Amino acid sequence: MFRVDSRSLRVRLLAWLSCTALLVTGTTWLLHGILLQDLARDFLGERLEREADHALEQLQQDPVTTPPTLDSVSRGYQIFHHLYVLRLGDDTSASDNRWRDVLAPLLDETDDALIEVNEDGLHLLVFRRHFFLDGEAGVLLVGEDFSRVEEGLATLHWWVASIAGGVLLLLVTLNLLAVKRGLVPLQDLRNQLSELQSGVRERFSLEAPSELDGLVTQLNHFMDEIDGRLKRSRDSVANLSHALKTPLAAVTQVLRGSRPIDDARRRRLVERLEEVHALLDAELRRSRIAGPHAGRMSELHRDGSRLVEMFRVLHPDKRFHLSLPDRQDLRIPVESQDLAEMLGIVLDNAGKWAASEVICRIEVDEVLRITVEDDGPGVAEEDLPSLGQRGMRLDERHPGYGLGLSILAQLIPRYSGQVRFDISPLGGLGVELTIPIKECLR
Repeated sequence: MFRVDSRSLRVRLLAWLSCTALLVTGTTWLLHGILLQDLARDFLGERLEREADHALEQLQQDPVTTPPTLDSVSRGYQIFHHLYVLRLGDDTSASDNRWRDVLAPLLDETDDALIEVNEDGLHLLVFRRHFFLDGEAGVLLVGEDFSRVEEGLATLHWWVASIAGGVLLLLVTLNLLAVKRGLVPLQDLRNQLSELQSGVRERFSLEAPSELDGLVTQLNHFMDEIDGRLKRSRDSVANLSHALKTPLAAVTQVLRGSRPIDDARRRRLVERLEEVHALLDAELRRSRIAGPHAGRMSELHRDGSRLVEMFRVLHPDKRFHLSLPDRQDLRIPVESQDLAEMLGIVLDNAGKWAASEVICRIEVDEVLRITVEDDGPGVAEEDLPSLGQRGMRLDERHPGYGLGLSILAQLIPRYSGQVRFDISPLGGLGVELTIPIKECLR
């Protein structure tokens, strides 16, 4: 059994276009019938009015011979029209006596008008004209059977309906061809997707209608993002493989050896294992970087407040101050985990080195600007350019492997941002992160 896919874009377009064509054609046909009947009514009304004027002119030209003239008018109207009724003074004559009683009430009206009368299945158009002849008031009714005209109009109307049906069928056929032609780019895009899956092509072609430019560009962005994540995963595996071989080999050698493990060797083993743990943690953090095309948003107040509260618990002896934009529901196009990683690295570093106070300011205008300052010992001005280099540690008093700032230096460029290190007004290190964004509203 043939089934129509209601989710098909082609079916939806055809349905809408066909319904629109049917509505327009049907409305036009109905208006044609109404206007055609009104036009015929007005035309016959004007003709009846002219003929009434002509009859009155004949009566007024020779008042002496009024009865013969009336007989002539009567015979003429019996030939060319269906009826007339004339009342002059107290005398009333009619082309057919049966209309005298039917139309008698119309003779008492005081205005000249075109009147529709329905009698015995007949639809009459009657024009009433008042006049004076030799000082006597008179009324002339001139009428015609409109039913025959309506029969002709109905025949013409249904002929127009047949033509409209043919036009509608032609429109549906043209709509089918137009929709089929218009959806060719989507079929091409589908074919490109199959070629992409089979490895024949690497990116979608930009030779598409302008309406699809955004879609094609976004799909290519996603492909770049997937390639970037694959490259980062492979680099992480290669880095881990290279970095872990030496410490693991050393640990394995010590464990397999016959020499007893004294406290010094045990400490070295623990340091090697901690180094392995730090490397694993750093690579895992790098692999979690989503990037700007992940399609995720961060709620600045919620995510920033939670992170600062966490560091207040981790460093209870330090005071963390957070300044946020006034708008509570502000959302920014930075993936939530990436924002937590950026902010967490600089807050963790400040919490380790601060003497008593850490200030964090977050501002949003054309860019997202995060500034973190502490009152710790700081960094010598000549050493500031070295910050962010992998494995670089300028002080050994606090545990660490110098990987946090290097991760930050890799993460910020993904958002086309910058990291700037400076000497804080509080005396410690000042870190400023800037990321160009467009403010996004909920």
